[in-house]
Amino acid sequence: MLIVYHYPKCSTCRNALRWIDAHGIRHERVDIVETPPSIAQLRQALDRSGLPIARLFNTSGQSYRQGNYKERLPQMSRDEALAALAADGKLIKRPLVISPDVVLVGFDERQYSEALDAARATAGGERRSRG
Repeated sequence: MLIVYHYPKCSTCRNALRWIDAHGIRHERVDIVETPPSIAQLRQALDRSGLPIARLFNTSGQSYRQGNYKERLPQMSRDEALAALAADGKLIKRPLVISPDVVLVGFDERQYSEALDAARATAGGERRSRG
């Protein structure tokens, strides 16, 4: 099952959810502020995505600015950064889409189309590898 961590007031999240709905993709919506992903979920998503941890941070958000993460993040350990993200959902770049086969950060229609089409094909029995 696809889990979409979103913030209801975020226009990017609303656009991503409209795209997901329009493509008939089954998903669960989770308010990222009320219920941020756990450290373990974030660690797994980060490992599967291959992204640097800095990509999970919402660099334009108030929590990022107020926490001075621009200066602090380079000196933080991976575990410290994951703990900060899990403690404050507004620190996480959104939407954050997680499934066993897919991790997407933010909304880019082309990336969603490529990743979610591949995930649908896999769910339908056809195996595709994405590198």
